[in-house]
Amino acid sequence: MPLAVYILGLSVFALGTSEFMLSGLLPPIADDMNVSIPQAGLLISAFAIGMVVGAPLLAVATLRLPRRTTLIALISVFGLGQIAGALAPTYEILFVSRVVSALACAGFWAVGAAVAIAMVPVNQRARAMAVMIGGLSVANVLGVPLGAFLGEHLGWRSAFWAVGAASAVALIGVVTRIPHIPLPEKKPELKRELAIYRDRQVWLAIVITALAAGGVFCAFSYLAPLLTDVAGLDSGWVPWILGLFGAGALIGTMIGGRVADAHLFGVLLGGITASTVFLVALALLASSQVAVVGLAFLLGLSAFFTAPALNARMFNVAGAAPTLAGATTTAAFNLGNTSGPWLGGTVIDLDFGFASTAWAGAAMTALALAAVGVALRLQRGGGSGRTRSRLIARSTAGPEAPKDGRPAPAAPSASSVPHPSGA
Repeated sequence: MPLAVYILGLSVFALGTSEFMLSGLLPPIADDMNVSIPQAGLLISAFAIGMVVGAPLLAVATLRLPRRTTLIALISVFGLGQIAGALAPTYEILFVSRVVSALACAGFWAVGAAVAIAMVPVNQRARAMAVMIGGLSVANVLGVPLGAFLGEHLGWRSAFWAVGAASAVALIGVVTRIPHIPLPEKKPELKRELAIYRDRQVWLAIVITALAAGGVFCAFSYLAPLLTDVAGLDSGWVPWILGLFGAGALIGTMIGGRVADAHLFGVLLGGITASTVFLVALALLASSQVAVVGLAFLLGLSAFFTAPALNARMFNVAGAAPTLAGATTTAAFNLGNTSGPWLGGTVIDLDFGFASTAWAGAAMTALALAAVGVALRLQRGGGSGRTRSRLIARSTAGPEAPKDGRPAPAAPSASSVPHPSGA
């Protein structure tokens, strides 16, 4: 495996840490910026909105640009966004810095995925993508808790400075280790790929992904104040419990990736059902310290256990669109990461308390389960729209999706954008 692929994994570590670390920094940010915790939670939604917009937009915009130069520009903009956040004197400037950072993050995913698979043989694409995804997994296990630890002891701005430093290291690696990658000879036909949006199953896949991700992050985004204000834990425990969520996410991704290919709908139904049960339990047992700690781990496990199947499902129904399938998955995940924190903040503003975010999240995952049922019924009925048969026939010729929670790009183009994430 080329060293350059590991450099991309290091870059993803910085991207993923920035994306998710605010879950452990909301209380100090709210205090420092003189805003409510729900308003601070909108910073999480701001990043997700940037990813929703940036994934498909930059997937198309970077098609003809030199990949190495594009990576250098994007990681530089991302790092500057972290510095802007660390220096932000007002909430509004911090909000804008999050959106700009998210756009750069989405673009880096788009180009970085293409570069990774372009540097290895076809039979090592999944392994190359696993290295990149490993950066995101490490971000959840180490980066996010470390950000919360820095926020607790050195102030929330120190976490932004730390991610900025990691971005600088990644930039040096990209400049010195990423080789020149030739552009694809044939430009993807966007008009043909846009035809996937005439398929009901594609829209169902988007809805399922957004609701499943949004339900978990509706509660996870406000986990820090729930732990301290409802469960009564000392704030020093927050980084460790966020680390437990990350550990659960890593284990869930490994297990889900191994079984999703053979039992896709079983993983979807089982994983989303488990998330719903765990969210209800979190709402009912929010004042129990032992229960909350255990449920944080289980929520990470169930959410990321489902992620490989969510990714694979999109490529099953939209695999004929190599430019837009991965970007659509990224946008769907981040649509959930936008709507979930927004809904959680809304129920908090209505004075239902921090535990109510788990109830709201359970409602979202219950709707996701209903959508899975509709998709399964259509699947068994043998039809899902005019493009169904053509898409399946063409997608079966593409590479197998990696078992790591992210979709493998169908072709080495700069627009195949695998993304969990948020999870």
